[in-house]
Amino acid sequence: MPCTNQKLQLNSWLRICRYWYNKQLGDRFDWYQHNRININSCPLNCSVPKLRDNPNFYSQKKQLPVIKQDLIKVGYSGELLDFTGVPSQTLQDVSKRVDLAFTRFLAGDSNVRRSGKPRFKNAARYRTLKIEGQAITIKRRQKDWLFLSFSKLKGWLKVRLHRPLPDGFVLKNALLTNKADGWYIAICLEDPNVPTFTPENVVPTWDNTLGLDAVLHENDYLATSENSKLPSIKSFRKSQKRLAKISNRKSSKKKGGKQRRKLAKREGREHQRIARTRKDHAFKTAHALVRIGKKVIVHEDLNLKALSKRNKVKIDEDGEYLPNGQSAKSGLNKSWCDAAFGQFFTILEYIAGKAGTRIIAVRPAYTSQLLAYRDDFIFTDCDIREYWDEKESLWVDRDINASINVKRVGLGLFPTIKRRKGNPVVGDSTTNSTSKEVLEVLRMHQKPTFSRYSDECR
Repeated sequence: MPCTNQKLQLNSWLRICRYWYNKQLGDRFDWYQHNRININSCPLNCSVPKLRDNPNFYSQKKQLPVIKQDLIKVGYSGELLDFTGVPSQTLQDVSKRVDLAFTRFLAGDSNVRRSGKPRFKNAARYRTLKIEGQAITIKRRQKDWLFLSFSKLKGWLKVRLHRPLPDGFVLKNALLTNKADGWYIAICLEDPNVPTFTPENVVPTWDNTLGLDAVLHENDYLATSENSKLPSIKSFRKSQKRLAKISNRKSSKKKGGKQRRKLAKREGREHQRIARTRKDHAFKTAHALVRIGKKVIVHEDLNLKALSKRNKVKIDEDGEYLPNGQSAKSGLNKSWCDAAFGQFFTILEYIAGKAGTRIIAVRPAYTSQLLAYRDDFIFTDCDIREYWDEKESLWVDRDINASINVKRVGLGLFPTIKRRKGNPVVGDSTTNSTSKEVLEVLRMHQKPTFSRYSDECR
């Protein structure tokens, strides 16, 4: 809870760090643009520009002692910035962020897929300051409050603790973030008493493994191989009308006006409430799964980027556009983003790691189509949500069946499936070895609707 003067000082630090970030990023773009020529240009006829050293993390960080000698004047606004008022480790961390962003832009990810160009940061995109532990002093602890002293920050910073601090910890660093409803601090600690968890030592078996299937149907969020389903929250869909109303009011106001700023702040608070609701639901769901007591949790390795990607355009011979299913998929894209399975699986891995549970992500191909106790492709259409098996006299839920198949994939018991003339065909199979256990799970909770089928038979 910083006071007014501390808020002004922290906002000034953010302004300086944002200017320093954009200046370094612009310098890298300038080098990248002026130190290359087209591959189809002839060096005998074209003038090669005078090359200069490639700016990197160390060369840009060495500029800080020179910049701190005098005030820096911002060209477009005439604002004077004093770099000496910001901790040196914070400014060095800005250089590191620029280096990481530009390196990822040039090198790409692990699959050598390059991302977009790094963006210049405005006030909405640069909101976090990193303070190293050597610049932080803990003055005292009082019940749920912690009093910290930061280098070059006037006064003590009063922090509300959300959990007690362990004894014998080492303070590594702190992240100060300016959010829509105020300032927040995340303290990074090192506790030598915490044991190291090695997931590879946990051997998955049929009894200690839990399978998860991402449902995303009506009010269901996840289906487990224990014949249960967990509800969804749909935080964005419940708030989209209220959010759209605020956004429409804001767009009608004059840019730069007081009313537009007030509505922009209100819109930010609404987005923050949606994000917090979604995150709280993810933590509660993760804790509920861990409390089941399984030592291994297997979930789908979803390609979330492709699931929310636009469908390819279909054109006939005359150049006319054909239906490609994008209108139906648009609503599903919103549902995938609102479910935030990527965030949930990250939180689940974090919660499970603290409980000593291993997390395994598997490829979910054909897990939602094949029966878990017999090698038959039943759920070939997404509209088939349930299946009545006359031979076994039981209902088979599509999502529960898929979660059991995900569990089988994690255990290496899922059959080999090949494509022949467009149809899937089962190859090597070990389904009979687990059919008894699967049928026992499916019979745990059966719907009392057998009378309807007996009436139909009459």
